[in-house]
Amino acid sequence: MTTARIDARFAALKADSRAGFVAYVMAGDPSRDQSLDILRGLPAAGADIIELGFPFSDPMAEGPPIQRAALRGLRAGLTLKGTLDLARAFREGDDHTPLILMGYLNPIETYGYQAFARDAAASGVDGLIVVDCPPEEAGPLSDALDAAQVSLIRLATPTSDDARLKVIAERTSGFVYYVSVAGVTGVKEAQALSVAPAVERVRKASGLPVAVGFGVKTPERAAEIARVADAVVAGSVLVDEVAAALEANEPPAPRVLAKVRALAGAVRGARVTETV
Repeated sequence: MTTARIDARFAALKADSRAGFVAYVMAGDPSRDQSLDILRGLPAAGADIIELGFPFSDPMAEGPPIQRAALRGLRAGLTLKGTLDLARAFREGDDHTPLILMGYLNPIETYGYQAFARDAAASGVDGLIVVDCPPEEAGPLSDALDAAQVSLIRLATPTSDDARLKVIAERTSGFVYYVSVAGVTGVKEAQALSVAPAVERVRKASGLPVAVGFGVKTPERAAEIARVADAVVAGSVLVDEVAAALEANEPPAPRVLAKVRALAGAVRGARVTETV
């Protein structure tokens, strides 16, 4: 399986002795063109990896910020096919930044596993996170993604014991996404003290880098997590900036990218500060 961009990015991060910053944004939020402006600006603002959500009407693992972002994306007309078109437009100007799609199984089933995997690869997508597809049900999707050389990235949680981690690690590539808090996105804050031993367990079970998300809201918290994880994911705090821009009747890209710069800067400097 080819995970070239993801593997290369984590190898570069390891060589730099730092964690990566992963920025999550929603496709079509608040419009197709404005979300493309945000996407194109993320790498220069400090995003090492991008997670691009595809809108879905019932995002059960998400808190209010991402739920609202999904609804804005749906109102903008962003289907899964439209999300892949957005990914293709981003990839035309960036051949290096790993791009991960994140969402729910229903739109992929409707699209068709093989067709989706083929079109995702053609759009320059490197990986896929499907929140509601457990390993036991993932065989056909995994087969399609393997054939198209797209990574399936699975979620581990605070309730994943050692036996479950072995199952999660099967046919997972690129990295493992560790959900640092129980519950939905954007509500509780991640705590580095509890995250550190969990990251070690996940890393040992999978042999892969571990990205930590669900609960990173401030530069201070991002830096704490960056000292123990291979990457730090922020999403709700970014889509909140889109909502704030709409309320202020401002373009969203400057607000979102300013927040990314603050969070990414904290992640990049976390281990430097620790060793000084």
